[in-house]
Amino acid sequence: MADRHNRDLDRTLAPRPEPLLVPTVDAHAHLEIVTNAAPDSEEVRKVLDDARDAGVDRVVQVGYSAEQSQWCVDAADHWKGRVLAAVALHPNEAPVVKDLEHDWSIIAKLAEHPRVRAIGETGLDYFRTPPELRKRQQESFKWHIELAKKHKKALVIHDRDSHDDVLSVLLEVGAPEQTIFHCFSGDLEMAKICIERGYILSFAGTVTFKNAPQLREAVKIVPADQLLVETDSPFLAPSPHRGALNTPAQIANIVRAMADERNVSDAELATTLSNNAERIFGSFV
Repeated sequence: MADRHNRDLDRTLAPRPEPLLVPTVDAHAHLEIVTNAAPDSEEVRKVLDDARDAGVDRVVQVGYSAEQSQWCVDAADHWKGRVLAAVALHPNEAPVVKDLEHDWSIIAKLAEHPRVRAIGETGLDYFRTPPELRKRQQESFKWHIELAKKHKKALVIHDRDSHDDVLSVLLEVGAPEQTIFHCFSGDLEMAKICIERGYILSFAGTVTFKNAPQLREAVKIVPADQLLVETDSPFLAPSPHRGALNTPAQIANIVRAMADERNVSDAELATTLSNNAERIFGSFV
């Protein structure tokens, strides 16, 4: 996945924004794609330091393959106080890995690590996955849901062009207590369903895009305790830097956009988002 997406990335770095007055959390990032470096490298340190200077002092590093999930755990181990990990097979990876059960066994072992606080990103993606492979993708999603419930950890969902089936699977299998829709992409009606079911909606730079008015409507109605913010670095840099290389520092711009829509101060929203992240993922120390 990393190699495929790297070919599509503009490596021009989005400018660091004005810092938030209250530090907060990037709930979903892929630092290994941002840096193309080892988890304990100076390149990762620089990205984390730049984020801290922008008022983003904690990052959840999210997995998408067995090998890369190990990178996530190593990063969380090395950057204590600053990074936590999530581990999983991405829904685009699950249908195409050679031995799905072997990769599951690696994810299951990593899930036991104390600095792994979520299972993700898992879910469904019908944009890239042809119909004949979707059954295997759904099977993997259900396996990850059960793993999250077994370890009482949050579930991080990737949902692309698959809203109805994602919601149906969660009802069928039973959602974990903390179920997060990463980079929420639904409309107002889907947001209302998720809110009613107690799911957590995490908004990314897409909320600033001109062609996403439905996201701005959705972010207005989410109860404060069901809200997170993320970059999905290195993807989805917020406007006016759309297309540039995204990093956790851009949380500052996304928080400001969300605060404007919710008619609250940046500081109030940053505090809420920080508290929510610590409640859902636990302490970063």
